[in-house]
Amino acid sequence: MRYRSRTVPRPRGAHVTPPPRTATLFHDVRPFGGPARDLVAVDGLLAAEVPADARVERIDGGGRLALPTLVDAHIHPDKTSWGEPWHSRRPAHGIAEHVAGDVELARALPAPVGERALRLMSHAAARGTRAMRAHADVAPAYGLAGIEGVAEAAGKLAGVVDVELVAFPQHGVVRTPGVAELLAEAAESGLVTHIGGIDPAGFDAAGDREGDQLGTVFALAEKHGLGLDIHLHDRGERGLAPLRDIAARTRALGLRGRVSVAHAFAVAGLSGRELDETADLLAEAGIALTTVALSATTILPFHRLAERGVRIGLGSDGVRDSWSPFGNADMLHRAWLAAWALDARLDEELEACFRLAADGGAELLGLPKADLRPGSPADFMLLDGECLPQAVVDLPRRDLVVRAGRVVARDGRLV
Repeated sequence: MRYRSRTVPRPRGAHVTPPPRTATLFHDVRPFGGPARDLVAVDGLLAAEVPADARVERIDGGGRLALPTLVDAHIHPDKTSWGEPWHSRRPAHGIAEHVAGDVELARALPAPVGERALRLMSHAAARGTRAMRAHADVAPAYGLAGIEGVAEAAGKLAGVVDVELVAFPQHGVVRTPGVAELLAEAAESGLVTHIGGIDPAGFDAAGDREGDQLGTVFALAEKHGLGLDIHLHDRGERGLAPLRDIAARTRALGLRGRVSVAHAFAVAGLSGRELDETADLLAEAGIALTTVALSATTILPFHRLAERGVRIGLGSDGVRDSWSPFGNADMLHRAWLAAWALDARLDEELEACFRLAADGGAELLGLPKADLRPGSPADFMLLDGECLPQAVVDLPRRDLVVRAGRVVARDGRLV
């Protein structure tokens, strides 16, 4: 027998008292290392004071340093071996050999991609990442398993970490038959927010095959209302020419603000007038960049680019994958790496690296800044530290991570 619920109409004029609002008061914290005070979270935002009608939950901060949570603008959770048995990597020279290593590792790991991605993304969230742009490989070797696995992990972490998902053609669109069709399938799946691309002048050049990678990915993005995130590793003119092409296509298709370029090593090699002209081209087209602080020669000159109006974020890239045994998805540590790569010494230089991971990533993903002011998202972490520059250098444990006013992690573990 089926039972049907019935709504009893409320008599006209009857008054229903709304439930009391809940405010969380984080007592005795030091935003950015300043004087101790309280942070009040109401409905996911920070408030100047506790509302008069609110029911208050009080959490003692113990005088800890309060800093905004961070944004990972570029990470590959599908490739990770984080938490898996140690995998010995073999020599690889060039993207093609690294790609072959990706397939070998994926087949060797016992845990499915969804489980591995969830493990890594949970670890990132517990270390203070509030949002990420995640890339998942789309290729005949995997089908859409990477997309589906990362999407599954993202669903389980809803409310803890926001995830943008990129269908990434790591194996190439032109050089690998079947990738274009899989990208189209991914675009139609409703699981992804972006379509990716990779080195159209180098690794994925047409050669003896007919094809136009940029034409394919731009057409998919336009048709399905998706963003674009294109990896450019090529240096010199082989990297700059596709960048100009991307800018022209972005303007022609009205995709301003929806296109990003990752790595952009060719831009890292520029200086002076040439750098400024390239930055102006990107800013005018509304193209954002991401950098991953691999080395002093590959990290983007983010301060100069931002001054010219280019949105730029910081990311983890691969984490303990076939390309490298390094990486930990800790964005505070990634800010440390950026500072180290730039030989930062001054407080303002150290703070700029942190801001790249916090404000730069938020702007790139279209999120409001978590600047600990009233009206901003109640997204912050509490650390046993003295000030922001010292936290970048010493990397203290994240004692408490707060997302939308709710404690989501304690002592490095999700709750």
